[in-house]
Amino acid sequence: MKSQKVLTKQNTSPTRRDFLKASTAITAATAAAPYVITSTALGDTNTPPASDRITVGHIGVGGRGRGILNGIRSVPDAQSVAVSDCYRDRRDMIAKVIGGESYQDFRDLLARDDIDAVVVATPDHWHVPIAIMAAQAGKSAYVEKPLGLSIDQVLACQKVFNEQGVVFQYGTQQRSLAHCRQGCEQVRRGAIGKIQSIEVVCPNGGAGGITEESDVPDGLDYEMWIGPAPMTSYTVDRCKPPGSYWIYDQSIGYLAGWGAHPLDIMVWGCDADLSGPIVVEGTGEIPSDGLYDCVYNWDMKIQLGDIPVTFRPGADSTKFIGEDGWIDVARAKDRNAASDPGLLTQSLAPEHNQLVVSNHHQANFIQAVKNDDPNAAVSNLTDAVRSDVISHLCDIAVRTGEKITWDPKAQKLVNPSQRAAAMLSRAMRGPWTLPTGDA
Repeated sequence: MKSQKVLTKQNTSPTRRDFLKASTAITAATAAAPYVITSTALGDTNTPPASDRITVGHIGVGGRGRGILNGIRSVPDAQSVAVSDCYRDRRDMIAKVIGGESYQDFRDLLARDDIDAVVVATPDHWHVPIAIMAAQAGKSAYVEKPLGLSIDQVLACQKVFNEQGVVFQYGTQQRSLAHCRQGCEQVRRGAIGKIQSIEVVCPNGGAGGITEESDVPDGLDYEMWIGPAPMTSYTVDRCKPPGSYWIYDQSIGYLAGWGAHPLDIMVWGCDADLSGPIVVEGTGEIPSDGLYDCVYNWDMKIQLGDIPVTFRPGADSTKFIGEDGWIDVARAKDRNAASDPGLLTQSLAPEHNQLVVSNHHQANFIQAVKNDDPNAAVSNLTDAVRSDVISHLCDIAVRTGEKITWDPKAQKLVNPSQRAAAMLSRAMRGPWTLPTGDA
């Protein structure tokens, strides 16, 4: 494996965009000289010229990564130009589809000056390390959920993106669904009165998975796939779902992998988690046989200031219960419900619109990058940290059997046990380290 590259935001060499903008400024007189401009470069009524498009590199193009790529390609202001993936056939196929370059090593993609933004849709354990390197390279990043493999990773990501000032978009696409925004806006405007409690549910994890060692498939760079996680033998269930979601070396399971969605809706619909200490306790099962070893069948009790929250397996929804009624914001529109159904359809007055409006998650990201405005991203990093930390607190509480208290303002545990404090971070396999600022 090549040595880890140092990537920083500072770069004074001309970028592709600088060159293209200069080219489109050619006057009519100089344009009389032999010069060919393709119709693609000029754009058309539906597509801006190349100089005005945001160039995107895609890191990880498995099932979810391909879905995001299709979303990016549907945005006229975006142009996908490069792909990196640990599977050779996969990256080469997608690179051919987009007419771009294929890279085995994502660092070679990040080193390109002509790429404005990247999509990080890798296995969970790679999300934060790659996102941080992207930010240090001056690139905005669309990062799939969940965020970090530990709370220290989450906070490091927040620090670097804030320092670099690039755009971050979290892959919590429910924020770009109108019915989810409607429900959260109604809660925020006080339509159900003061919140009394919240109920959060999401799909469960599970046990199983083949543990027997197998030959690494031809074309898979397994060394890079494992990356900063502990090296272990390849098995047929490790590098594909649900293994890539339910193995603790690589994730914390659906506590975060799916819990990111309804927990994100919780912080979007209210600021209860900022109102006081967060206290988490609960139970869950950890498989002792098979490959999968993340918490499942959890039953969490969370106190957000003076508001009690339950978090359990089930369908994907967040139910806000107030003194004057309730609203249940579900992933599926036909499952949205409220004590007063009219709350789900009534128009809101302008003064009640507190949330960023997005009807297309990838388009919202591209527009934020184009405007160089991190605050325009509907799934911002500040909120991603809020919800992801709660997932990690749940994991720590189950694995230690302790009541865990978090100070959301200081962003630290309150009087933690030695065991709980140790779970704030994860060791990274060399030569990989967690960058935390300008290199």
